[in-house]
Amino acid sequence: MKARQVRVTMIIVILVLGMVAYYAYLSGRAKDEKAEANMTAVELVLSRNLEGDYPATPKEVVKFYSDIMKCLYSGEASEDEVDALGMKARELFDDDLLAINESGSYLIRLRAEVADFQAHKRKLLRATPTSSTNVDYYERDGFSFARLLCIYNYNEDGKNYAQRLIYLLRRDSGRRWKIYGWDLEENVDLTGEG
Repeated sequence: MKARQVRVTMIIVILVLGMVAYYAYLSGRAKDEKAEANMTAVELVLSRNLEGDYPATPKEVVKFYSDIMKCLYSGEASEDEVDALGMKARELFDDDLLAINESGSYLIRLRAEVADFQAHKRKLLRATPTSSTNVDYYERDGFSFARLLCIYNYNEDGKNYAQRLIYLLRRDSGRRWKIYGWDLEENVDLTGEG
């Protein structure tokens, strides 16, 4: 009889400890979500650690890059945030794209583009990458490439416009998809590879 009471008591203690631990977990998670909810879009983008949380697919890379673009061209980023967002975008670039876009000159051009966007009262409203099933994968010169469309909707002087960009991504030696380049859809030959 005593052994049974000890077992029942132990089970009750374990259940109580389990409930306390679960409550603590939920409380901590709620605090994290509340803190994240209080962050601006710029802070959320800048807080992402790409070393440990790199986007896994070409679509996710373009989606995150588009999140950066929305922060840059929404008119809400400070000058320091523009620089930080530009450096975050560079983390998504392929080595060949980085080689032709030295960071200093890249940031100068980026600041000028953002200022021009604001001077013309343009605002990026939405970026929509194509679905994952519409990504064009191919191999060339020993590299894996992916090509996909992203549609950017923006407003200028009360009128809405859309810009369709084709992104080309190349898989690096670490098996991460990196942005190799992009161009307007009408400038890209989609009948052949490359």
